[in-house]
Order: sequence, then C-alpha cells, then structure tokens
Amino acid sequence: MILPISGVVLFGVIVFVFFRKDGLKPSHACVSTLFGFYLASTAVGPSIRAGGESLASLIGGMSF
Repeated sequence: MILPISGVVLFGVIVFVFFRKDGLKPSHACVSTLFGFYLASTAVGPSIRAGGESLASLIGGMSF
C-alpha cells in the first residue's frame, strides 16, 4: 500500500495535536495506529524497524 508523503505528514500532525491537546483516547489510538501503518509503508519504514530491533537487542543485552 502506497500513501503519499503528504498523507503521512497529515496523520503525523493529527497525532501530535491529539497528544498535546487531549491526551490519548481510543479514537486517538486508532489514528495513531493508522499513522504507524502508513509510515511503515514509506521509505523510512525499514530504518525505523532496524532502529527498533537495535534498541530491543540493546535492552535485551542489559543485565540488572
């Protein structure tokens, strides 16, 4: 699924406004999920996934 960058930016702005203004409500969580879904299908998606995997392995390797 391909979404133009303007759509991803629009979802990003909506999510930012929701977090700053009202906190997170169920409807806001749905918009946040859509934002993540569409962002993952852009060229930035693999970089975000690699960063998440790197962070998870870093945290997993820590001993307390």
